[in-house]
Amino acid sequence: MGRKTLAVIRGSTAGVSVTLSLYIARLFTLFVLAMIAALTGLVSLFDFIDLLRRVATKPDVPTSLVTEIAGLHVPYFMITIMPFGILLGGIVCFWRLTRSSELIVARAAGISAWQFLAAPLACAIIVGLLGMGALSPLSSIMFRKAELLDETYLKTGGGPLTLNGGALWLRQSDDTAEGRGVAILHARDVRLQEGVLHINEISIFRLDDHDHLVLRIEAPNGFLAKGMWRLEDASTVRPDHLPVKIGRYDLPTNLTLTRVKESFASPETLSFWELPGFIHLLERSGFSSIRHRLHFQTLLALPILCGTMALVSAGFSMRPTRRGGVARMLGSGIAAGFALFTISKVAAQFGESGALPPVLAAWAPTGAGLCLAVTLLLHLEDG
Repeated sequence: MGRKTLAVIRGSTAGVSVTLSLYIARLFTLFVLAMIAALTGLVSLFDFIDLLRRVATKPDVPTSLVTEIAGLHVPYFMITIMPFGILLGGIVCFWRLTRSSELIVARAAGISAWQFLAAPLACAIIVGLLGMGALSPLSSIMFRKAELLDETYLKTGGGPLTLNGGALWLRQSDDTAEGRGVAILHARDVRLQEGVLHINEISIFRLDDHDHLVLRIEAPNGFLAKGMWRLEDASTVRPDHLPVKIGRYDLPTNLTLTRVKESFASPETLSFWELPGFIHLLERSGFSSIRHRLHFQTLLALPILCGTMALVSAGFSMRPTRRGGVARMLGSGIAAGFALFTISKVAAQFGESGALPPVLAAWAPTGAGLCLAVTLLLHLEDG
């Protein structure tokens, strides 16, 4: 009889534990999503104000363009502040449950903190997985469009430049007597050798100010010299004329090797699924892929970082109110979140400079936060 009673009690406790975990997970998810939305709106507002300041010097650019660019930045900001949103949302959630004595009663009933934290932890990891696998492709598409609009209407200098499938596409102004419009350069293969950018199988289309073709130039190979693209064994083709061999041909440009490197697709314009292929392409072409590898590892660590932030929020906000010092504990949790955010940015700078391997730069802040969270929870649960 005693054994049956004990089994019933254990089964009842397990059922209560599952029900409580689902209740906390639902509350945790609502607070986290609300906090992410609020922080994203705040950051987007500051971005909109900054774009308005830049547009103020360009009277021919409409305000609607600013709204469009700011709206296209929203998914990127959402991914960026997601861990901090989980931290703040978790702090508010667990503090509310502690203040109402729900967690205190649950722990007094024999339910361990590790039991009812499993569901919120799983929710945080799922949010991170959705950010990595689903929100990242949407963010990359919208951020790429925002960069194109920014480059076209708000920035000065050379036009858009992309590296797609190993091919180079470049659009730049053409102020020579033959062009008086734009020049579009396409090279099927790009390679960086000994500090010189070499291009092969080149086609250049020179257009007038009405986008009518003036001249087409074909060359098997060439390279980027100071202030010009130098083509070897070039041929020119004019409308309704036969090709003419001209040998060496120089196309003026304001591009430099540094700007070419910076102009290739930024990591933010590539989704988690596209990054491995683009990294391979950069390395095959001889360009540095550190920034892209760091961004890939950062996205890969996002679910673990989100779970870590959930545990950190629990560790800082589950202290019973009767012990006092609640404001100090909540402030410490927010300060810890800012500290982890700062550490991650500093580590990213070291990673981009090559001082740290990208894997270490991306995962070290997550590991540090996880150690902090586990230490806090062990102290809270086991004294």
